[in-house]
Amino acid sequence: MVPLSILDLSPIIEGGDAGRALRNSLDLARHVEALGFGRYWMAEHHNLPGIASAATAVALAHVAAGTSRITVGAGGIMLPNHAPLMIAEQFGTLAALHPGRVELGLGRAPGSDQLTMRAMRRNLLAGADQFPQDVVELMEYFRPAEPGQRLQAVPGAGLDVPIWILGSSLFGAQLAAFLGLPFAFASHFAPAALMEAIAIYRQRFSPSLQLAAPRVMLGVTAVAAETDDEARFLFSSLQQSTLNNRTGQPSRVPPPIADFEATLDPYRRAVLEDALGAAVVGGPDAVRRGLDDLVARTGADELMVTANIFDHEKRKRSFEIIAEIGGVRPKI
Repeated sequence: MVPLSILDLSPIIEGGDAGRALRNSLDLARHVEALGFGRYWMAEHHNLPGIASAATAVALAHVAAGTSRITVGAGGIMLPNHAPLMIAEQFGTLAALHPGRVELGLGRAPGSDQLTMRAMRRNLLAGADQFPQDVVELMEYFRPAEPGQRLQAVPGAGLDVPIWILGSSLFGAQLAAFLGLPFAFASHFAPAALMEAIAIYRQRFSPSLQLAAPRVMLGVTAVAAETDDEARFLFSSLQQSTLNNRTGQPSRVPPPIADFEATLDPYRRAVLEDALGAAVVGGPDAVRRGLDDLVARTGADELMVTANIFDHEKRKRSFEIIAEIGGVRPKI
C-alpha cells in the first residue's frame, strides 16, 4: 500500500454545530497522528451548512497547535477567492509557528455556489482565468526576500511551504505539470476525468526546484467498518448529504439510514455515481481490495482518504481500520 493521508471536511452533523465539528476535527487529527497517517488536510468550502472549515487557515491553526508531528495543510485553498499575498501571510504564519509541518494545496474552483462566489469576489474579473498567474505570484512570496524588495509576505518570505495543485479536471493536471508541482486529484467527489488527468500530468511534467519527478495523490472516499453491511449503513450519511448538496438543498450531515440505496430512483443513482463512483466502502477485506485496485489502476503515489461519517467514534474507527490494512505505522 502507498502512503496514506487524511482529508477532513469537518462535518457539521444534524443536532451538532460548528464548534463541535471543529473540536472533533482536532480529536481526529490527534487520533490519526497517533496512528501514523502522513498528512492531515482541511478544505475551503463556503455557504455549506455541513462543513465547518470555511476559514481554512484558522481551522488548521487550531489543529496544528493541538498536534505535534503530522503535516497539516489545505486541500485546498480556492485561490481565486483571495489575494495571493494574504494567503502567503496566512500560511507563512502557520509555517512560522510550526516549521516543517505546513503545506498548501491550491484549487481554482470557488468552493461554493455562484451566489456565494459573488459575495466573496468583489472583483469578479479576477477569477479562475487568472489562477495560473495567482499561483506563480503566491509562490514568489515564499521565496527569500531580495535586498530592497518593497513588497514581502511577512511572515512568509523565505519559509518552506510546499505547494500542491488540486484538480478535478484536466486544467489542474496541466498546470501542475507545467509548474513542476505535485498534483492531487479530487476523485472523492469528481472521478470522471481521473485517468485522463493523471496521464496528462505525467506526460507533460517538467521538473522544478520543489519536485524532480511527478507525484500523484488521489482523494478517495473510504468508509470502513467491521462488516460490509455496517459500512454501507454509515456511508448513507454521505450519500444523503451529497444528494442534498447537488440538488440545491444543502444540509448538515444527516444520520445514516438502513437500506438507503433501495429508496433511490434512477436520477438520484446517477447523481451519486457521478460524485461517489470511486468510493471504497465495506469491511476490512473489501476496503483493502478497493484501495489496492485503485492504486493498481492509477499508479497513485499516495492516497488521501476522507469519510463524512455521522458518528464521530465510528469515523475514528473507520480510519483505524484503514491504517491497519494499509500498514500505516506511527512516527517515532
